[in-house]
Amino acid sequence: MTTYEAAGVDIEAGERAVALMKEKVARSRRPEVVDDASGFAGLFDASALLRFRRPLLATSTDGVGTKVMIAQRYGKHDTIGVDLVGMVLDDLVVCGAEPLFMTDYIACGKVVPERVAEIVGGVAEGCRLAGAALVGGETAEHPGAMGADEYDLAGAGTGVVEADAMLGPDRVREGDAVLGLASSGVHANGYSLVRHVLKQADLSLDAVLPELGRPLGEELLEPTRIYSRDCLELARTVEVHAYAHITGGGLEGNLSRSLPGHLDAVLDRSSWTPPPIFEVLAGHGGIAQADLDRTFNLGVGMAAIVPAEVADEAVRLLEERGLPAWVLGEVVAGEGRARYS
Repeated sequence: MTTYEAAGVDIEAGERAVALMKEKVARSRRPEVVDDASGFAGLFDASALLRFRRPLLATSTDGVGTKVMIAQRYGKHDTIGVDLVGMVLDDLVVCGAEPLFMTDYIACGKVVPERVAEIVGGVAEGCRLAGAALVGGETAEHPGAMGADEYDLAGAGTGVVEADAMLGPDRVREGDAVLGLASSGVHANGYSLVRHVLKQADLSLDAVLPELGRPLGEELLEPTRIYSRDCLELARTVEVHAYAHITGGGLEGNLSRSLPGHLDAVLDRSSWTPPPIFEVLAGHGGIAQADLDRTFNLGVGMAAIVPAEVADEAVRLLEERGLPAWVLGEVVAGEGRARYS
């Protein structure tokens, strides 16, 4: 007899995965989450928006790209979900939105309940760090389309911002200071180039390089820093004009999106030292500076644009919260682009 299981889909394994992840997902719960007994939908009490005069809903969707291939090769699956949250919810905070909730989607060749629970546990932990709720998700088994140990994940998030408090290019002024907010490492962009370097240089993920002091796989799987709470608190405490989430396209590409057409951000490359992992990749891969600049965050995971007179206070506040920050550059008359001095 032909069965769904014989075709490669194990429904019972999926049910075990759900049971294993429940406790981890519960840690991300917000008071506004409403239980749906059927489990078909995630519910969020929209009456929470009544505290806003004119609430604007913000939404974002993303994945983690080929960083999942490093996680699969190294056999470490408990942090890749944090990366997903960073890619999705930290896009929301750029306009000043408070992340409210998120859903995830995992496609895999074979449902291994423990592995799925680890992945979703990372998503739940990232949501907890961001102050958002993980209200639902889906795990799909795709035998034949993916290998048994292969998986991919994506997610979508929703946030809210008061209309007259929305941040962005229209608030930026000549003379503003640009702050760099430290990344935790490579985050989740540029991993196609990373994997190319690993193959070209025949580097093992188990290699302990002197520049890093730990296995290369651990360094490359360092989870993305979650900026949401820190950026929201900064905007509540001092005047903030704009943020830029530094993802694919690097610092110049992403910061340019947060500038009006008549202003430039001039950046001082000497104001910070990129983490050693970028020197390792550049050295072993022979990567030119221009390619490093447009591929990686190089140690700056988020940028903030603030009035120059509050820059020192903003840096101090962020560092008190455990987030290294510094004055990275300034806003001058220009053509709407970020550039190095």
